[in-house]
Amino acid sequence: MPNLNVAVIGPIEYAKELGKKGTVSDITFYNLKKDETTVTFIEPSRYPEKLSSLFFAVSMAQKAVLVVDEINAQFGECVLMLDCAGMKDGVLVLRNYITPDQVAPLIRDTVVAGYRVAEDDRFRLREDLTAEAAARKDPAPAELARSGAVPVDHFFNVKGVGVVVLGGVIRGAIRKHDSLKVFPTEHTALVRSIQKHDDDVDAAWEGDRVGLALKGVEVEALDRGYVLSNDPSLTASGTIHGRATLVKYWPTPLKEGMILYLGHWMQFVPGRIAYVNNAGDWKRPEVTLRSEKELVLPPKAEVLLHYLEGGKLRIVGTLRID
Repeated sequence: MPNLNVAVIGPIEYAKELGKKGTVSDITFYNLKKDETTVTFIEPSRYPEKLSSLFFAVSMAQKAVLVVDEINAQFGECVLMLDCAGMKDGVLVLRNYITPDQVAPLIRDTVVAGYRVAEDDRFRLREDLTAEAAARKDPAPAELARSGAVPVDHFFNVKGVGVVVLGGVIRGAIRKHDSLKVFPTEHTALVRSIQKHDDDVDAAWEGDRVGLALKGVEVEALDRGYVLSNDPSLTASGTIHGRATLVKYWPTPLKEGMILYLGHWMQFVPGRIAYVNNAGDWKRPEVTLRSEKELVLPPKAEVLLHYLEGGKLRIVGTLRID
């Protein structure tokens, strides 16, 4: 059952004509299923009020649909988020008589410049994305043998089932009866069952949206952003260090004491700059940040940096972890 996760960024509820509404919170899911093929549309339903809503939608997706009604600061922020996240695969839908020539200078040198420009035809968009999902290849045997990782985005108790978490398989494979560590805690959980778009399956792999029924862990021990995995390369720490790359519009050097929000997978946590070295090019400083919540990361991870007090410019850049 191939699946494609698509971030739909634009007018609220634009995606309601693309799929059937599912889970609703600060991100809203719309599900489209045709035979054995599924597409999951992810809409940042609390953006622009909550920048985290936009980050989560983009971080969960493999492809983006950017719908432009107006060329304004919000459009620019969405372009920066997609660019910092490295979302190279996308569709650009221009409305209200906006032309490609009008947006071209604003997306130059970003990933959005490579997006396919499409008409505002949601039937055609559904068909195109379903066909793309159906054409996705099964993962290689080496990937299926790799320990999987599922960042948790929602969790709750279900009567007669127990604890259920929702999330996307970000890497590797997850199997029924796997015993998984709940990062960053010391808890472990047994996978009692796996569902993909309401169908019971024995395994799920990268790109799949899953519901996992768990045994051995209580709801009180879970939180959004926790990661279910047996991958020994994952680490959890409240201190991260690396080399930052700031967006070209960022006006001033970073300073010790600044509070930046660190985004990775389903994590969006505040961290204080404990050390910064701006020698040389201040747009590429060496930075150490400390946060009260531990951040779960794979080796050489890239973390998105956000500054919520930045007014119209809230996206700072990226941090490549040493």
